Amino acid sequence: MTATLSTTEGEVAFAAPGADKPCKTWYKVVGSLDSDRLPLIALHGGPGAGHEYLSPLTDLHRDYGIPIIFYDQVGCGRSTHFPEKMGDVEFWSFNLFTQELDNLIDTLNLREKGFYLLGQSWGGLLCGLYASRRPKGLQKAIVASGPASMPLYVEGVNRLLAQLPSNVRKVLEEGERTGDRESSEYEKAAAVFYSRHVCRLDAKPDDVQAAFKNLKEDPTAYLTIQGPSEFVITGSMKEWEGWQDAHNIEVDTLLLNGRYDEVTDLCMSPWFSYIPRVKWITLENSAHLAHWEDRERYIQVCGDFLCGK
Repeated sequence: MTATLSTTEGEVAFAAPGADKPCKTWYKVVGSLDSDRLPLIALHGGPGAGHEYLSPLTDLHRDYGIPIIFYDQVGCGRSTHFPEKMGDVEFWSFNLFTQELDNLIDTLNLREKGFYLLGQSWGGLLCGLYASRRPKGLQKAIVASGPASMPLYVEGVNRLLAQLPSNVRKVLEEGERTGDRESSEYEKAAAVFYSRHVCRLDAKPDDVQAAFKNLKEDPTAYLTIQGPSEFVITGSMKEWEGWQDAHNIEVDTLLLNGRYDEVTDLCMSPWFSYIPRVKWITLENSAHLAHWEDRERYIQVCGDFLCGK
């Protein structure tokens, strides 16, 4: 019988810059923040995918005793939504999300005790950016499949697209030419890319499906910051070069990506080149969702890194 995990949920008020209404950030803690172990804050991807698909991180609490803090970034899940801000690149800034993270950390009184960060995909960008600002309390950081450069991400993705079957490429190219990404043919072709480079599991776990559901229900942040898909980047982040500040990251940092990941080695390598205290592991049996595809190995690598083994 599997032991029931101790969880608590809550909301914190957040004065989102540029918002004209009260805002809140929803969070969940697995384990206790009164533990002698430092907690790990999980930064989800998307933007807008929500916390659910990171649920395998609860294994870190089970196996290593690390409390896990999940939260939904504003714009998705159980936190405040802003559908009225579609296309507002000034509102959907990196500072919006780093200020939200600061607010959560301060409200939970983690500055003195300390904390770890793990960011996956878009959350990995946030993790790298936040760590480069040398925030008080941060002890270690994990950047999981988070690009150091969006131009290099696009270059890497284009290389992956070039390896798709010619009939699949033609459908995707035609969809981009016409702007019709809603046809069944386009969706089937896009699914080929996703099955190779996002999640290689035949059956998508419910929590992974929840991420796509979150993005479909409110795509405001995703469309504004990223664009219409994982391989078409038209949003405000398209020129982002996070590696330029990576030399400011003072804490031990672990880089993770998958052998078949849409976040290729090409766009991960600048983190490795510029972060002073860094380790990089590529999981050989995974794409973008290594925490599902190679769960046991992923948890072991993360747990050993955080616990100093």
